[in-house]
Amino acid sequence: MPDHIHLLISEPPGAVPSKVIQVFKQRVSRKLRGKKHAAKSQLGLPFPEDAGNKRRFWQRRYYDFNVYSRYKLREKLDYMHGNPVNEKLVAHPNQWPWSSWPAYVGKTAMLPIDFKW
Repeated sequence: MPDHIHLLISEPPGAVPSKVIQVFKQRVSRKLRGKKHAAKSQLGLPFPEDAGNKRRFWQRRYYDFNVYSRYKLREKLDYMHGNPVNEKLVAHPNQWPWSSWPAYVGKTAMLPIDFKW
């Protein structure tokens, strides 16, 4: 999505999801801030100014949901894959380049998916 992402993660051994998200957000922010020149083909990302006059990429908080059954897992995946379609960004989930949809139907995805179920 142009203004947010969805992640479906399992709880890693020896860490809590909030720490995993914190580290993920820090690494992405540092990587993006370190780039002086974006490739012409790269999607431009706005950095709204915050009260401290610093560029902010992430919201301070993330919203989580504990997936407690296979039914909820399927429900959340369907929501995530349908999000760009519902927002009328694409006609089908396979057209959204950052979607994990291809991996779930046995096709090559932009990023590898590690299935744990």
